[in-house]
Amino acid sequence: MAQTKKKRRRKRRGTQGGRVEDRARGRPRSRQEARARARSGRGARPSRLDGPPTWRSAAVRGLIAAAIFILLLLLIFGESVGKAVAFGAFMLAFYIPAGYFVDMLLWRRRERTRIRERMR
Repeated sequence: MAQTKKKRRRKRRGTQGGRVEDRARGRPRSRQEARARARSGRGARPSRLDGPPTWRSAAVRGLIAAAIFILLLLLIFGESVGKAVAFGAFMLAFYIPAGYFVDMLLWRRRERTRIRERMR
């Protein structure tokens, strides 16, 4: 019985002068090729710490810290819900700007060292 489905073939893109190497996405053929690919770092993802801090990241971290603080007050210290939420709101108002400015301080220090490394 004849085969009804034709097997899919990979396209090999090339020019009239010669075939273009299509191994860029696959596994490297040799150890040297693997090293060269790793050193080029074309697909390297930028670090999260490379960018400056944002108020949004500080707010998320502050919300998490305030929620943990409220839970600790409720479960361990046995405070009333109103007191725990009031303390949590105060801690949130403190954590957000404090977290942002500490992140900014650390980021500036990393930037200074990065600039010094480039100058060498």
